Amino acid sequence: MAAQPEGTPCWADAMFSDVEGAKTFYGDVLGWTFGEASSEYGNYTQAYSDGKAVAAVVPPMPGQEGPSAWCLYLASQDVAAAAGKIRDNGGEVLMEPMQVGDFGSMLLARDPSGVVFGVWQAGTHEGFEKKSEPGAFSWAEIFTREPEKSDAFWPAVFPYGVQRMDDDAVDYKLFALGGETVLGRMKMGDEFPPEVPPYLNVYFGVEDCDAAVAKATEGGGVLRFGPMDTPFGRFAALSDPQGAAFSVIDLNTTRGDVPKTTDVS
Repeated sequence: MAAQPEGTPCWADAMFSDVEGAKTFYGDVLGWTFGEASSEYGNYTQAYSDGKAVAAVVPPMPGQEGPSAWCLYLASQDVAAAAGKIRDNGGEVLMEPMQVGDFGSMLLARDPSGVVFGVWQAGTHEGFEKKSEPGAFSWAEIFTREPEKSDAFWPAVFPYGVQRMDDDAVDYKLFALGGETVLGRMKMGDEFPPEVPPYLNVYFGVEDCDAAVAKATEGGGVLRFGPMDTPFGRFAALSDPQGAAFSVIDLNTTRGDVPKTTDVS
C-alpha cells in the first residue's frame, strides 16, 4: 500500500482504566473483536471488524491515569517534521516523536485551541484496514471554542484545502485533501458545558444508528445528542461508560440536501 497522503485520518485508539469493560462495550455496540494484548507495548490491544484492524484500546501507563478519550491519528511521511510544523504554528507537542518497534513512529500534540490529536508515520502498521463501513472509522470533527485558532493551525500543519459550509445556523468548515473531505471543524456552542474540553470527535459506522444507540445505553453509555438524520447519514453522539466521547453513523440513511460550500483556502 502506498503511503497515505499527509493529514489523512489513519488510526484511532483510546486509553481505558477498565480495558475489559471497554472491549465488552465496543464489542456489543460496534461488533468488534479483539486481538491478544501486546505486553511489549503496554498491553496495546487491536480491535477488528470482519477481521480487519479498525482501532485499539490500551490501559494507562502507571502515573498517566486520566479521563478516557479517543485519539485520532493523522498520517505523516515524517513525524519529526510534523512536530516542527506543530510548534511553528502555535501548537504543543505533548509526546515527542517516538519509534514504536517496526510498526511506525508517532507523536501526540495539541492544537492552539486545546484539541488533542496524534500523528502517525507508518512502518509495517499502515493504519485502518477498513473505513467508512459498519464497525469502522467513518468521519471526524474538530470541536473547538476558538475556531479562528484551529482554522489557522490545521491547514498550516497539513496540506488541507478549506471550505466553509454555507449555513448561518452553524460555524462549520471542511478540510480536504486532493478534493476529498477528510475532517470537519465545528464551533462549540452553549450546548457544550464549560467543563467539556475541545476535542476531536470520532465517528464509527453502524448498520442501524438507533439499534447501536440502544445497545450503547443498555451497556452503560450515555446518549448526548440524536439520533438525527442529515444529508450525510443518521448519527448520534454518545459517551461510553468510562466517559470517552464518540459518535455512531449509518452512512446509508440520509435525508435532505447536502449544504453548499464555499472555498476559503
